[in-house]
Amino acid sequence: MSAHDISEAISMIRESAAGIAVRHDLGRIRKLRYSVPGFDRTTWRNMCEMGWLALSLPEEKGGVGLGMTASCALMEELGRALVPEPVIGATLAIQTLGDDQLPDVLSGEKMILPAWQTTRSGMSTSDPIPVENGTVNGVMRYVPMAAGADAFVVATANGWGLVDAHSPTLALDVAQTQDGGHYGTLTFSGTPVSIVSDTALAGPVAQATLATAAYLLGVIDEAIERTLDYLRTRVQFGKPIGSFQSLQHRMVDLSLEAALTRASVADAARIWDGSPGSSKAYAAVSRAKARASTTAMLVTRQAIQMHGGIGYTDEHDIGLYLRKAMVMAPAYGDAALHRKRFAQYMPDHAEAAA
Repeated sequence: MSAHDISEAISMIRESAAGIAVRHDLGRIRKLRYSVPGFDRTTWRNMCEMGWLALSLPEEKGGVGLGMTASCALMEELGRALVPEPVIGATLAIQTLGDDQLPDVLSGEKMILPAWQTTRSGMSTSDPIPVENGTVNGVMRYVPMAAGADAFVVATANGWGLVDAHSPTLALDVAQTQDGGHYGTLTFSGTPVSIVSDTALAGPVAQATLATAAYLLGVIDEAIERTLDYLRTRVQFGKPIGSFQSLQHRMVDLSLEAALTRASVADAARIWDGSPGSSKAYAAVSRAKARASTTAMLVTRQAIQMHGGIGYTDEHDIGLYLRKAMVMAPAYGDAALHRKRFAQYMPDHAEAAA
């Protein structure tokens, strides 16, 4: 596919996202907060029908094959609208599944989510669960929106194993998160498992990490846009507060940080699409995630402050962006972890991870 065709496809993806990811009206998001499973299955099926899960999946596996550049464009739009549906986790899962499981997942009829973390930081510290006589025993933590899954694909010592979410030997404990979603802790007690692939963990997790950075970029951009609108309309001392030079300087600084984040995410997507799995690609992903995590927390906190007292109330939408940043910034590794990983992959350029 030519660069022009890819550009047109990305424009269509952004337009299609606008029909579901309605960023100017967060009523749907508010209704879903702190509910179980925390997202809408009808909306999920619509997303799948649009081919969103298959964007970066190779064509030979039934995907669209557009790569991470297109996936990041989609995730940016979803971040702007604070979409709670677990697109990132489900996209990771499909990369580990066999061909016979993919049709039901890609159509939205079945939701399979990945369980691969034993610790909060995940990444290099998680250990696969041993398989004994076709069953697994152990614990996997921090599975986003786990209560909505029909099955889990679990990182085991024998490869990725498929587990029925409704198995009587699987216990699910749910802990709510700041954004109104939840993480699930899965406890396996002799739970039947079927091995579906031996796909290495690193590649799918890196792509999910970059997708998370792109989602955070959407959060950043929308928080800035909403804050600028507020500064233009809020009047004090007879003039819009956006005319105050101190606030103008702060907004310029935040806009520069957002632009650097956008460039970092775009560069990482380009490098991954050109040389997936290379040291340079992993380094670029970590650089993008470190910057996106840091910038998202900076921008959303500053946005709250510039909205004044109303920004601290739950009734005002700007607070939802800070809550989302608080959950997504550490997901798939926080900024500190990814700065270390960047230094490992690119030791001569470690200062660029900041």
